Order: sequence, then structure tokens, then C-alpha cells
Amino acid sequence: MRFHTFGSSENKIMILIHGVLTPWQIWQEQIDYFSGKYFVIVPALDGHIEEEASEYKSVSDEADKIADYVLDNYGRDVDAVCGLSMGGVIAYKIFEGGRLNIKNLVIDGGPLTPVPKLSVWFMEKSYTSIIHKCKERDKKTLESFKKDFLPEKYLESFLKFADTMSDETIKNMITGVFGTRLIKCPDREHINILYLHGTKANEVISEKAAGKMKELYPQTEIKCFKGYLHGELAIYHGGEWIRQVDDFLCRHSG
Repeated sequence: MRFHTFGSSENKIMILIHGVLTPWQIWQEQIDYFSGKYFVIVPALDGHIEEEASEYKSVSDEADKIADYVLDNYGRDVDAVCGLSMGGVIAYKIFEGGRLNIKNLVIDGGPLTPVPKLSVWFMEKSYTSIIHKCKERDKKTLESFKKDFLPEKYLESFLKFADTMSDETIKNMITGVFGTRLIKCPDREHINILYLHGTKANEVISEKAAGKMKELYPQTEIKCFKGYLHGELAIYHGGEWIRQVDDFLCRHSG
């Protein structure tokens, strides 16, 4: 894991955690905005490091590495932990672990509900095939990828880590993410929670996760974006994501 930081370390801390097969740079618009008033920490998760090959082991391992880094360098207090997709699951695990003193938790499409084993197997095979084809620079795969998953401006960064991503990393990511379940932590009612999700395709998983989060943590605020794909708000409509999250944080700034 590698950490990228932006803004003054004198400011409150915000952590932005990316998702599966996305580079940390997807947060650039959010970094540009929030680094004016926060100290923004953006990890490049294992398996997603451009500079060298790395292996992703588990959700808990990634969560612990982020918590260790913050504790070792900046102390316990974190104003906001924000995660997209797999990053949302990691953000939840940091929240669940309780090692950091988190004030606000923002999850965008984190799949935090049980998924049938057959579906997990299918997703693992699908993601593995995508990575293999991207390594071969298959034009059809790359065009589809740019259209529905990642804007072209981030493609070069993606391909750098895709070229070294192992099948084991993909398996660990998919089985780990979809093996995570929400639990009730009685001492977390004071933490403000925002859950964002779309409605298209597999966002039905996110919708269920949002409902379960609300059930366990009644303070959870849910924002649904009709017609949006998984991760579309944060990656393709950064300005609107910023507006929603900034409003949430400002309302809970007291």
C-alpha cells in the first residue's frame, strides 16, 4: 500500500478509499476540492500500485494498514472516512474496528450484504477475464471499460497496475468484499453515516446494504441516485458527489 497526502496536516483528516480496478486518481476532483479545508489521505490499495507489483490479501488487512498509517503519523482523530465500492467495505471495516476516532463515515455502493456463492464465483471469473484481456490490450475490452467503468483519463494509471495484478489478488478482493457482513457495534451511534448508491444493474446489492446499515445504525442517511450505475456518481459526476458529501459534513460539523 502507498499513501498520497494533500493539503495541510494542520487540518482535519479525510480519508478517500478507491474501489476494485480503479486507481487512486479517481478521487482527483474530490482531492482538489476538499484539500482546501481537510488534510486528505488517499491510499493506493494493494494490488493497485502503479510503481510496483503488490498482493491484496484481505479487506481486514487493508483496513489495518490504513489505520496503522494514520495512528503512526497523525493520531486517532479522523473527521471523515469515505470509501467507494470495495473501498466502502474497507471504510466500514475501519469503522467497525474502532481503532480510529471517526466522526463521519461515507460509503458509496459498498456491498455489505450476503451474495450467493455462485454469483461471487461468476464475478471472480469475470474480473479475472477483464484483467487478462486488459494485459493483452484487447481493444473491445478497453473500450467497454472506458464507457462503463473508468474514464479514459485514468486508463494509463489503471493499466500500470493491471499489468502486474495476479489472479490471487483478484480472488482475494472479490471473495473478501462479498464475504463481509454488517454487525451492530453498540458504541458507534455517535458516528454520522452517509450511504450513497445508484439503481442500475448490480446496485440492488448496494440498496440492500444501505437498508441494512440503516437498520443497524438508525442515524444513517441514504441518498439514492436513480439511473446511476455502480460508482458512477463518484467517478463520472465528481462535482455532485462533492456537493452531497460536503453538505453532509457541513451539517455535522458542530
